[in-house]
Amino acid sequence: MFHSVRAVLFDLDGTLIDSATDLARAADKMRTDRGLPARPLADYRGMAGAGARGMLSVAFGMAPDHPEFGALREEFFANYAACMFDHTAAFPEVPELLAEIESRGIPWGVVTNKAARFTEPLLGGLPLFARCAVAISGDTTPYAKPHPAPLLEAARRLKLAPEHCVYVGDDERDMLAGRAAGMPTAAAAYGYLGAAGTVDGWQADAHINSPMGLLQLLPLP
Repeated sequence: MFHSVRAVLFDLDGTLIDSATDLARAADKMRTDRGLPARPLADYRGMAGAGARGMLSVAFGMAPDHPEFGALREEFFANYAACMFDHTAAFPEVPELLAEIESRGIPWGVVTNKAARFTEPLLGGLPLFARCAVAISGDTTPYAKPHPAPLLEAARRLKLAPEHCVYVGDDERDMLAGRAAGMPTAAAAYGYLGAAGTVDGWQADAHINSPMGLLQLLPLP
């Protein structure tokens, strides 16, 4: 399955970068601004990959169907925009992983549900992403993951068939999207993992416990 891989596509938050602290601070500021006690980072971390939906669920127990969700989401976005570079950095081993992928002549890219208003500044502001071959945000196509459209668009831009791309992510939605797109999938067990806190049951084609673990799946140069 992985022997024919010619490109690697990654989720962003929880897979390539650790942005949990900045996301959590943006949400928790909304609590303290309202006179509510701060919550510890650990409460938010597992849901950081779910963006505003995840952060507001932790901060206020609020689901997207709540009538105030839209307004609070925009407040969260404003807070996040003000702090998104404060603590966000690549996970350990990610720079080495990307360098090795590049040395094998394999292009790599990002497919994230994060909106372009945040994805583009992040990718432009972190030198790590200077050689990113393709970047697809949550609003690049009409659908976000787990719909396969973002992954299919990334493969199209790379001029590759989906089966020649592997998708790596830390959320079950990533695996669902990859399967629907016809791509082999690798679950990043070192990431945020959502409410379940485990990759068990995701039906990923492989699990990796660290970024460098991906190299064992990729063809040698």
